[in-house]
Amino acid sequence: MSRLKVTETFVSIQGEADAVGWPTFFIRLTGCPLRCVYCDTQYSFYGGEWRTLDELLAIAQESLVRHVCVTGGEPLAQKACPELLTALCDAGYSVSLETSGALDVAAVDPRVSRVVDLKTPESGEVKRNRLENLDLLTSHDQLKFVLCSRADYEWARDLLRGRAVPLRAQVLFSPVWGQVEPRDLAAWILADRLPVRLQVQLHKYLWGNEPGR
Repeated sequence: MSRLKVTETFVSIQGEADAVGWPTFFIRLTGCPLRCVYCDTQYSFYGGEWRTLDELLAIAQESLVRHVCVTGGEPLAQKACPELLTALCDAGYSVSLETSGALDVAAVDPRVSRVVDLKTPESGEVKRNRLENLDLLTSHDQLKFVLCSRADYEWARDLLRGRAVPLRAQVLFSPVWGQVEPRDLAAWILADRLPVRLQVQLHKYLWGNEPGR
């Protein structure tokens, strides 16, 4: 029986991506090979408890919600993550995966909504981006840019404009909490007429930086 190391499981309001606002059961897996400067889940880098797939499915069932988000850390750093995602889909859940984009997303079940967080220069991890992932994304997925500054915005804008083939995934631009004002980011997007969706972290407006939210 496959096992995964889990930092926490909890029910909250989804604060990001296309499922924003829905009551969601979160499975936060332990470990991450990246060290983004703005990371707000550093507590998930170490520790955790081993759980079997059956245990996680049972906890998901007890949550009484239909949306499940597998996050981290970097969930795909654990080999059994794709197996967990498929098992959740087979159980009838609407499943999303929050991943850094530094690891191959090809093995992820196509029923899963892949939310790929492409790293900007000021994240400190731009060299870890696996750009091959972009061509794998579909209209069922989302590509997210977390922006630390105007320079990060311009980098993301130019990357999107420079692609020979338009992305099929929905593109999300999100300001780093406390560093970029959402209204400023909105103004930049409107001025450039970018076909992207402004995203704020709803959970932080509700609960701040409280862990497990």
